[in-house]
Amino acid sequence: MNHPNAELIQRFYSAFQRLDAEAMAACYADDVRFSDPVFTDLRGTEAGDMWRMLCSRAEEFSLTFDHVQADERQGSAQWIARYRFSASGRQVVNRIQARFLFEGGLIVEHRDQFDLWRWAGQALGAKGLLLGWAAPVQAAIRRQAGLGLAQFRQGRSAAG
Repeated sequence: MNHPNAELIQRFYSAFQRLDAEAMAACYADDVRFSDPVFTDLRGTEAGDMWRMLCSRAEEFSLTFDHVQADERQGSAQWIARYRFSASGRQVVNRIQARFLFEGGLIVEHRDQFDLWRWAGQALGAKGLLLGWAAPVQAAIRRQAGLGLAQFRQGRSAAG
């Protein structure tokens, strides 16, 4: 039988496969911390809202995950997202290594690692391939993503 935290990771990614951001956010503790190469420090509801934004904007999306491992304190998984990046219309295949920390049956920390230069080459084309390694270009990607999340969150609070 799988450890309950491994089942939690499986529940999280199964929800992601269905683009069910509410079920994903329900796997997180209220004070969760999330980071990846683009969203470097999200806390609490910011993390759930990032998934809500990404799921609501997903185009031609599919996700696979495997190598799920967990114990009482920590866990990991590998996942691959395939989608059309809406800003450029380009297809992206992003391979991610995820690490988790747990408390009280919920995820309290979620850290995703992937090659931002590789992602930029796929998502942005020649510009990303040629310049995606450069700190100013990576910073611009982070700024644009942060602005998109802030606008999404503002729209949610105005609607709700």
